[in-house]
Amino acid sequence: MERGRSPAATTVHFCERTSHGRALHRATANGREGRTVSSDGQLDLALAMPPALGGSGQGTNPEQLFAAGYAACFASALGLVGRQAKADTSEVSVTAEVSIGKDGAGFGLAVTLRVELPESLAGETGTLLVKQAHEVCPYSRATRGNIDVDLVIE
Repeated sequence: MERGRSPAATTVHFCERTSHGRALHRATANGREGRTVSSDGQLDLALAMPPALGGSGQGTNPEQLFAAGYAACFASALGLVGRQAKADTSEVSVTAEVSIGKDGAGFGLAVTLRVELPESLAGETGTLLVKQAHEVCPYSRATRGNIDVDLVIE
């Protein structure tokens, strides 16, 4: 029996495929007793609710982790579409702001992605690349239709 599982626990198996093919990579982390740790130990962080939600703020929180993941993923997607368009995206910076608030009986998220483009990508070219990145980014695809995502080009 797995650690922390009761004998009556129900296991739901998730297919090892994405919706379009075989998974290329799988990341695994455990969140328990105020910590999150990745299976390879590269990530080992204290967790705490932010003060705005009644917590101590003495650790990171899921919204910060989501913001970090989304910003990094979107920057990678922008790099991909930039390479395909033969555009230099090396100076692009992406900041994700993740908000949490009441949504009916539960809570909901919203994201603002702030994309700083260099002068060389100002105008239509940069805007097109950001829109294309939003189409291919796995985080953007996963959140589409579920939460509000605003793209801000700076």
